[in-house]
Amino acid sequence: MSLDDKFVIGGHSIAPGTSMDVRLPISQTYTGDAINIPLRIIRGKEPGPKIFVTAAIHGDEINGTGIIHDFFFNEHVDLQRGTLILAPVVNVFGFESHERYLPDRRDLNRSFPGSAKGSLASRIAHILMQELVGPCDFGIDLHTAAAQRTNFPNIRADLSNPKARRIATAFGAMLTVDGKGPLGSFRREATRSGCPTIILEAGEPWKVEPAVLQIGIRGIRNVLSELEMIDEAPEKPPFQVKIRRSTWVRAAVGGILKFHVSPGDFVEAGQAVATNYSIMGVEQSVLTSEGHGIVLGMTTMPAVKPGEPICHIAALSDSQVRRFRKKLEATRKDLHGQAQADLATNVDVVPG
Repeated sequence: MSLDDKFVIGGHSIAPGTSMDVRLPISQTYTGDAINIPLRIIRGKEPGPKIFVTAAIHGDEINGTGIIHDFFFNEHVDLQRGTLILAPVVNVFGFESHERYLPDRRDLNRSFPGSAKGSLASRIAHILMQELVGPCDFGIDLHTAAAQRTNFPNIRADLSNPKARRIATAFGAMLTVDGKGPLGSFRREATRSGCPTIILEAGEPWKVEPAVLQIGIRGIRNVLSELEMIDEAPEKPPFQVKIRRSTWVRAAVGGILKFHVSPGDFVEAGQAVATNYSIMGVEQSVLTSEGHGIVLGMTTMPAVKPGEPICHIAALSDSQVRRFRKKLEATRKDLHGQAQADLATNVDVVPG
């Protein structure tokens, strides 16, 4: 085996044309036992790109874990070229306790690039940068919304980076939100270090949602196809649009909401998205969209206080709303239409 054929991670060498399950040490328990991130490495027989797919960097965001899990068991991936690294659970501490953060309450996804001598979060971030990001050419990080929220499936990427733009488009989500990502986030620092990384935001925490699984699996396969790591044609969504601006509709007073839209719905300027009632059922205010767009995400908690976020709307033009609505209605049985129908069951939607 030549030096070019070697791929080493966590001290293990994986040969071309083979796969291996590896435990990557990231910390220790109080008794000194190793705490590891489980990985599966799949290598094609021929040279090609190296790409990682990670999930549950927030320990309660397990849709991504489900996507990778189903990828293991239900998908036959005939990887011809390159190397695929699958990490179904990154934040093993949070995953064990069903919590977003690490035991010290730090957010791992704000701790990159990390330091070998820093906090627990910083040390884990440093290991991930060295072991996953360093050897790889591309990355996909799988997320959901935060607690008591849900997101319509969307890709987030720094579209000023040509390689990030390439895999973001290839993934095949209808919506791609342009941006570098928050300071200290995994995808921002990975991209900055030379490994263009995108994230999928889809669904709710503490759940594995069927349509989200299918979108995630399809997207990963599409990226592998685009990179010529597998020999199959990609699947296209009904439409694709780049989102460069979004706004939150926020509660004006405390009360109980009746929603008039659900994730993935198109909205027009001035359209009612929710009505706020007092605890005794008296209408207090109607919350409306500032402009035309599509519902990117929303709260699933009907009880609100002043200033709390209700509905996240990605800005579109009037013509885009009309055109994309027609395309989506013509393909209602498409996977994205199924996702919209599934996510709508998580909120109580009534006519406005």
